[in-house]
Amino acid sequence: MNICLTPYEARVIGCLLEKQRTTPEHYPLSLNALTNACNQKSSRDPVLELDEATVRNTVDALVKKHFVVEKGGFSSRVSKYQQRFCNSEFGDLTFSEQQLGIVCVLLLRGPQTPGELRTRTERLCKFQDIQEVESAIQQLMQRDDGPFVAMLPREPGKREVRFAHLFGGELEKREPAARADAVSTESGAEADRVQQLEQLVNQLRDEVAILQARLDRISPHQDAGG
Repeated sequence: MNICLTPYEARVIGCLLEKQRTTPEHYPLSLNALTNACNQKSSRDPVLELDEATVRNTVDALVKKHFVVEKGGFSSRVSKYQQRFCNSEFGDLTFSEQQLGIVCVLLLRGPQTPGELRTRTERLCKFQDIQEVESAIQQLMQRDDGPFVAMLPREPGKREVRFAHLFGGELEKREPAARADAVSTESGAEADRVQQLEQLVNQLRDEVAILQARLDRISPHQDAGG
């Protein structure tokens, strides 16, 4: 899998996938509609404030990569854009409905837990239970043309693991930091354990010294009595 998207490209692709599914009557999207979709305050993480020039430059880059195509007609002066990133007659990348829902949400919202994915894909696909979500994730991780998703290291204090898409370089930047945090946490915990043991040893030494002193005071009298 050699697809590499910038964060802005991932946002644009995610928006086109989402709107294609949820509001087909307004798809393909004009530049203005696409910009508004990229800057939505809901269902986006992080929330962005991109201007139309930035979105246009991002779209142009995606057109060159053959992931987006400009659609226009003689009756319309406004250019509109549709994705050809996946599930398109122009490409080989195809996902099931559930896989597509997961990929779309990961592109739009970053790493998610299976529970979050089940809730946040409701408008895109249906999952009967959390096991179906986990099954779809495993499929994305194990596909011959993938992997497309990876599991992140468990965050300290968190019960559920998160999953991230592999269509960009952000995962590589995040993993070492996560590992460093884990090492730092483990080192801190180890230091605390060592300090506690040292305190216990010192306490035991003091108690032994006290007991030895008492024995030294008692022993002569015992000898005399013997």
